[in-house]
Amino acid sequence: MDIVVKGRKTEVPERFRKHVAEKLNLEKIQKLDGKVISLDVEVSKEPNPRQADRSDRVEITLRSRGPVIRAEASAADPYAALDLATGKLEARMRKQHDKRHTRRGNGRISAAEVGATVPGAAAINGNGVLVAEEAPPTIPTTRIGPLEVQGEGPLVVREKTHVAAPMSLDQALYEMELVGHDFYLYVDSETKEPSVVYRRHAYDYGVIRLTTDPLAETEAGGAGGALGG
Repeated sequence: MDIVVKGRKTEVPERFRKHVAEKLNLEKIQKLDGKVISLDVEVSKEPNPRQADRSDRVEITLRSRGPVIRAEASAADPYAALDLATGKLEARMRKQHDKRHTRRGNGRISAAEVGATVPGAAAINGNGVLVAEEAPPTIPTTRIGPLEVQGEGPLVVREKTHVAAPMSLDQALYEMELVGHDFYLYVDSETKEPSVVYRRHAYDYGVIRLTTDPLAETEAGGAGGALGG
């Protein structure tokens, strides 16, 4: 298995590529997951001078025969960001490794036990950053049509499409904790409806499901509602 290092709108020095190969210990990774298919490292840079303390961002994506594991972090330089992202990746791989052994020995855990099984997960936001590390937002906001742009721009819209098999609510909660996000979009295996499971407060979770109204003639302005509440 090779490690693929690429830059998004930035050049990646050869010295950093060698450092990535040394930092991501393939032997240790394969001990935690012997079915790893690929390991991608993406480096990007934030041009906004107001975010100089976390201008370099590193995202690590590990694909195997099981769930995709992703870890990302930002810091003042790419080497520090890589250290943080590597630590998060190894922690999530250990959780997955322990989860597999728990399933084999004691069966699957219930949704109510997810919080106890993944301690501290509620303290991580959708970007994989500890909530305590984030400073209050001070970046000015500009409105462009229906969108709000923070800072000086440029306006960037990121869109992702994923192919996924239907799953249960318990599995969706596990997948959400595994990638370290505050919500997870999935198709419910029982109702066959698109659903979102999300974190509310502490270890409380909520679920939003979408159904089609055959009598609706116009598009609703606030479809989906807010995740909070």
